[in-house]
Amino acid sequence: MRNLKLWLTSRFPALSSRDYVLFIIGQFISVIGTWMQATALPYLAYRISGRPLDLGLIGFSNTLPTLLIALPAGVLVERWDKRKVVIILQAVMSVQAFGLAFLTFTGQLQIWHIVLLAFLYGSAVAVEVTARQAMLIELAGREALPSAIALQTTAFNLGRILGPLMAAGLISVFGNEGSVFLANGISFIFVITGLFFARTRFKVENEAAKSQGMGSDFKEGLAYIRSSAIVLSAILMSALLGFFGIPLLQQIPAVARDILQPRLIVEAMIAARTSNLYMAQGVGAVTAAFMMAYLGSADKSKTLLWGQILFILPVILLGSTTNTLLAYALLVFIGWGTVIQLVSMNTTIQVRVPNELRGRVFSVYFWALQGVAPFGSILIGWIAQTWDVQTSIVAGGVTCLVGIAILRLIFMRKTDAEA
Repeated sequence: MRNLKLWLTSRFPALSSRDYVLFIIGQFISVIGTWMQATALPYLAYRISGRPLDLGLIGFSNTLPTLLIALPAGVLVERWDKRKVVIILQAVMSVQAFGLAFLTFTGQLQIWHIVLLAFLYGSAVAVEVTARQAMLIELAGREALPSAIALQTTAFNLGRILGPLMAAGLISVFGNEGSVFLANGISFIFVITGLFFARTRFKVENEAAKSQGMGSDFKEGLAYIRSSAIVLSAILMSALLGFFGIPLLQQIPAVARDILQPRLIVEAMIAARTSNLYMAQGVGAVTAAFMMAYLGSADKSKTLLWGQILFILPVILLGSTTNTLLAYALLVFIGWGTVIQLVSMNTTIQVRVPNELRGRVFSVYFWALQGVAPFGSILIGWIAQTWDVQTSIVAGGVTCLVGIAILRLIFMRKTDAEA
């Protein structure tokens, strides 16, 4: 047992921090609940309305707060106790899940309820993600930060596998999606409890005392981004992924119901297929997360390139197939490529940025990734509604391919010189 512990802490340095371990255990339970809800909610919404545009509208509502809130949140979280902020906002997310459960159990849930509660959830996430990412270094320390990021991503993507399985199981047993939302609401209690007992031992005190006001602080963060070609290129690539890439995955319920053997009409089988598609994506994602956690010293530029290739090409192929088994295989690669990109960009930014700028710079990265997503969700949903789902997926994949190629050509020499 001692040898196992020594091996784990040598390969995953963040696990040597008691406080980080308390956090990550609770976070893992919570993200299982989050992925349960993320699987059941679009399935339920599409069952209610049958409109791909509604899936885009829900995605728009969920990510719109990031566009509005994420940038000022980056300045504010540097003035607040990040651990307390995360606790409070996790509680807000729990309330949102309990609200969905109540409306579903009582048979009152409508699309406008889902849109409104998605906006509430997105508002909490817009601040919580920045606070949580900036908190990791306070729990684990700078040297263990790449390990902490990769392990958090691993937990998130293990939840991506377990969540759809558990969601499908609960729906089949209870026959009501409300059981999934109730379980998600309860899951937040675990991460809140873990953070109550965790301490931010690596926190750098009194950084906020240097503040010259929110406007000046924000401009300082932007100036740093402009001065670093590596950070700027990562942020622009994340914006492209957020606008044209990730919103494509919101159409998975439509793919399951209308594209893959559309004559299948048994609702339980459609629900199972939807869960399986999400699970296939999760298998690829968790494989990538484990790889990034184990190979913490890998060249992030090369891994980012592979992540982009093995995301974009399978997306284009997914929009061209009606074969269920092939769709599962493609989603494994899509999940792998998505996580490789996100971990590579996240780690590159956080390791390079000074402590006093981390919240501000990360909020710009998060804004680029999620803040543009509302418009991407609406655009992809509109294309799917006006033409068809396959056209929207192929168009998004081709646009990502062209955009990434252009950005790499523009920044190639600058990033090589800076590295």
